[in-house]
Amino acid sequence: MTVIQKKADAKDWLGLAVLVFASLLVSIDLFVLVLALPYLSIDLKASSVEQIWIMDIYGFMLAGFLITMGTLGDRIGRRKLLLIGASAFGFASVLSAFSINPVMLIMSRALLGIAGATIAPSTLALISTMFSDSKQRGIAISIWMAGFMGGAAIGPLIGGILLANYWWGSVFLLGVPAMIVLVLLGPLLLPEYRNTNAGRLDLFSVFLSLASILPLIYGFKEIANYGWNLLNFLLILAGLGISVVFVKRQRMLTNPLLDLRLFSDRTLSTAVGGQLAGTMLMGIIMLLVTQYLQLVKGLPPLQTALWMLPAVSAQMISFLVSPIIAQKIRPAYLIGGGLAASVTGLLLLSQVEMNTGLTLLVAGYALTSFGSGPLMTLSPNMIIGSAPPERAGSAGGLSQTSAEFGFALGLAVLGSISTAVYRNRMADLIPQELPNRASLIARDNIAGAIKVAQDIPNSLGHSLLTIAREAFTIGMNTVAGVSAVLLLVVAVIIVTMLRHVNLSKGSTDN
Repeated sequence: MTVIQKKADAKDWLGLAVLVFASLLVSIDLFVLVLALPYLSIDLKASSVEQIWIMDIYGFMLAGFLITMGTLGDRIGRRKLLLIGASAFGFASVLSAFSINPVMLIMSRALLGIAGATIAPSTLALISTMFSDSKQRGIAISIWMAGFMGGAAIGPLIGGILLANYWWGSVFLLGVPAMIVLVLLGPLLLPEYRNTNAGRLDLFSVFLSLASILPLIYGFKEIANYGWNLLNFLLILAGLGISVVFVKRQRMLTNPLLDLRLFSDRTLSTAVGGQLAGTMLMGIIMLLVTQYLQLVKGLPPLQTALWMLPAVSAQMISFLVSPIIAQKIRPAYLIGGGLAASVTGLLLLSQVEMNTGLTLLVAGYALTSFGSGPLMTLSPNMIIGSAPPERAGSAGGLSQTSAEFGFALGLAVLGSISTAVYRNRMADLIPQELPNRASLIARDNIAGAIKVAQDIPNSLGHSLLTIAREAFTIGMNTVAGVSAVLLLVVAVIIVTMLRHVNLSKGSTDN
C-alpha cells in the first residue's frame, strides 16, 4: 500500500519549535537536580534513603508509565494527553519547588515522572502526524532530540547560576514557563489525532505493565548501587515472571495495551533492540566520565559541566546531520559507521590514566557521543515510521521504554563491573594502617575513600586517594573496553538486519 506523504508547512515547523522548547527546558529541569540535591537535603533534613528516592522516583514512574501513556494517547488524543501531561508537569514542578519535607518532594517527583511519561511518546507521535514525509520526520526528530540534549549540556551551567543566587527550589521552576507556552500554543499549532477504533483501555494490562517494569528497573538500580543479593534477584525474577503474564494477556486481547504484532516488523524490532543496546553500552560512560572529572580530577560541578560540553556539542551536531546524511547513505551503514566511531572513542577512554591530562578523556568521550547520533536519531524515526499511524503513540512509548531499560541495564551490568574492579583493586592495595571501618568504607566506592581520606593524616590520606583514584580509573577503563567489544557486535547485527531500509525513498527494499 502506498502512503501519501504530505510536506510539512510553516505551522508544523512552528509546532515543532514549541515541542523542542518544552523538551529543552524540561531536560534542564531534570539535569539540575544532581546539583540541587546537597542543598535541598540540608534544608529538608533528608536522610540518605530519602535522598535516593528523591533522585530515583522520577525515573521509576517515567519508565513504568511510558507504554501506558503512549497507548492512552492513541485512544484519547495525542495533543489532549500532551496538554494534560504538560499541565500536570508544571503543577508538580511548583509542588517540588515549595516542598516542605522529603516526603512531599518524593511524591511531587513521582507525579513529575507520571506527567513526564505523557510528554515523550505524545511528542514523538505528534511529530509523526505533523511530518508524514519520512525525510522531514527524520529531521524533526533529530531537532527534538538535539533540544533535549541541549538541556543536558546547559542544565548544570544554569543550575549552578541559580543555586548561587537563589534557593534550591528555583531549579524546579525552570520547566514551568515551557509548560505554560505548550498549553497556550499547543491547541493552535499542534494537530489532534486519535484512533477512533482503539477500544477501551485494559486496566489490568496497565497494572501488569507497571508490575513488570517497576521491579525490573528498581532491581537493576539496586544492583548498580549495592551489588547482587537475594532481594534484587527476586525483584528481577518477579518482574520477568509478570512480564510473561503481560505478554500472554496482550496476545489474547482484541485491543491490547501493547500490540505485539509490531515486533513482527524487522525494522521496528531491530531499531528497538539497537536503541536498547546502545543506551546500555554508552549511557554508563557518561556517568563514569562525570565521576572521573569530579572524583579523580577533583573538579567542581561547573568546571565538570564545561569539560563535558565538547561531547554534548559533538552529539548535538551528529543528531542534526544524521537524518540529512541518511538521505544519501542507507541508515544501516550510517549507524554502523557511527558505532564504529563510538567504538574508537571507547577504546581511547580505555587508555585514560589517573595522571594523564584531560585531552584523551574529552576526545574519547566526544567521539563516543558523536558516533551515537545516527543510532539515537534514526532509530525512533524507523520505529515510528514502521508502526501503523494509529499505533504511533504506542510505538513512541516503546522507543522511550527501550532507552530507559537500556540505561538501567547499563547501570546494573556495566556499573557492577566497574564496582567489582574498583573493590578488587582496593582490597589488594589499600593501606594496612587504616582502621577496619574506614577500610571498609574506602573499599566500597571512591566517594567513601575521599571522605575517609579527609579524616586521616595527610600522608596516609594522600596514599589512599592515589590508590582509590587509580582503582576507579581502571574500572572505567575496563567498562569502556567491554562496551567497545559489545558495541562492535551490535553494529554488525544492525548493519546485517537493516540493510533493506532506504530512508531516501521513505521505504524498505525487500
